[in-house]
Amino acid sequence: MTDEIPHFTTFGKNYTRRFADSDIFEKIFEQIVLEAVKSGFVDASAVFIDATHIKASANKKKAVNEEVKLKVKHYHAELTEEINRDREEHGKKPFKDKDDSDDDAPPPTKNVKTSTTDPECGLFHKGEHEKMFAYTAHTACDKHGFILGCNVAPGNIHDSVMFDSLYRNVLAKFPEIEITAFDSAYKTPWIMKQIFDSGRLASTPYKRPMTKKGFFKKYDYVYDEYYDCVICPENQILKYSTTNRDGYREYKSNPRICANCPSRHICTESKSHQKVVTRHVWESYMELAEDVRHSSEGKAAYLLRKETIERVFADAKEKHFMRYTHYRGLAKLKTQTLLTFTAMNLKKLARWKKRNGMLSDSLLFLLMFARIDPNRTSRLGSLSSG
Repeated sequence: MTDEIPHFTTFGKNYTRRFADSDIFEKIFEQIVLEAVKSGFVDASAVFIDATHIKASANKKKAVNEEVKLKVKHYHAELTEEINRDREEHGKKPFKDKDDSDDDAPPPTKNVKTSTTDPECGLFHKGEHEKMFAYTAHTACDKHGFILGCNVAPGNIHDSVMFDSLYRNVLAKFPEIEITAFDSAYKTPWIMKQIFDSGRLASTPYKRPMTKKGFFKKYDYVYDEYYDCVICPENQILKYSTTNRDGYREYKSNPRICANCPSRHICTESKSHQKVVTRHVWESYMELAEDVRHSSEGKAAYLLRKETIERVFADAKEKHFMRYTHYRGLAKLKTQTLLTFTAMNLKKLARWKKRNGMLSDSLLFLLMFARIDPNRTSRLGSLSSG
């Protein structure tokens, strides 16, 4: 604590030499979390997972368009097995794996914009936000706001894609987790299946049906589990047709009945007058999530998001300069994020130890203000507000 502050280039030199290909920053982060656990401050009975974007140090005008191959879902094998089992139960032939087919068609691709300044970041565009090159930090914290883990990815990677590794990592370290809360971006059949299959509960918000305005909502079509059919608002039956490669069962109506239906104009615009309703093979997990959403435990856990994970992101951006990054490359940004979250955990640990009589005033002062130039009052102010 009393040593001279190293020159500002020391970290940069050590990063490229001494710390290259090292997991030292992960170990530092884990050590601080472990200290909080040993002190009895971490309550991981409920865990909150979310992601925030960090603007990359890249000019959005300096970019090129590239054709990249579409990657298969990381749970492709498990989903394919479930689809084929469902098809066989309905008397359908199982799908052949596309990799084993004799089709010489080129793999599907998509056009993406890649930065020439920092090729590892991704173009981010959400809602009314401007388009920008960014990274995303997927983070998990406990009830008290201690950060338990994080992953960093390009900004164009969807939140749900990064969920698996983060959840498994946190669950392995904190098996006492009872409920996990997150926003609607994570409310997918695969994620719900992981949560409930691990013996935990998922607290999620209401997700608005993505249907055309003025038309019947999906919940207006009732699924009859006994007869495996769907009943429309006009009490007509939609029979099972097939299970597609995306894992959705298709239930189709009788076009001759729909042609004269008085509600057809708010039901379907199909030229064949046939309504198709889909239901995922893992839809039962989505229904379990809805049951938890209406429970008192699920409501209480979701309300804590604004006091936990949302507060973590607010503090990181407003008090620790994580809104933007001056580093380029995924590895360097992951280091910055880990060190930021380590500092936030360390400050919280110091305050909680002081509150519980486990830390002296002098040591608390050193932890919070060590080696800060007294003439730089703005720095002191930002630290004291944290």
